[in-house]
Amino acid sequence: MWLDPADDPRESASDHAGDGQPGVDGVAGGIADGERRALLDGLRHFRLTIEMKCAGLDAEQLARRSVPPSTMSLLGLLRHMAEDERHVRRMAGVASPRIYRTATDRDADWNGAVADPAVVDEAWRRWRAEWELTDAFVAAHPDLGAVTGEAPLRDILVAQIGEYARHSGHADLLRERIDGRVGQ
Repeated sequence: MWLDPADDPRESASDHAGDGQPGVDGVAGGIADGERRALLDGLRHFRLTIEMKCAGLDAEQLARRSVPPSTMSLLGLLRHMAEDERHVRRMAGVASPRIYRTATDRDADWNGAVADPAVVDEAWRRWRAEWELTDAFVAAHPDLGAVTGEAPLRDILVAQIGEYARHSGHADLLRERIDGRVGQ
């Protein structure tokens, strides 16, 4: 296993059901509270999975491409997920210009993932900052069913969890190719 299950940060998600604290709908452990918690815990789980798959690698390892002609790398994945975090807010109707992608390079998140410590530091910083902005946006919108842009916030969060789940599988394969670590 990657690490001892007792040390897995994904397993320490807060579970307040039944703790007597009022939920999002004003009722402790209410339906809306449970739905919000489930969506945010799922999102948190996959963010931490990506983080775990990238942990402990240097710039060269993070930038290492999967297999030609693919430009996929763990570093590119961090940059791509920063774009995806911003896309959550864009789908919800918030003006959020792209970070890396341009009209001339639609894959700049992947293409610009080069083995440079400054690029790595910026990717980590940007990804974490974008997920914090997403979390703040979700916290400011208690009604997950409200349509604020293209779809209800609930649907946008489900799509984001799916995007993370998909890329967690990619990260698993990329990490295995780098140093043989698999699973978890």
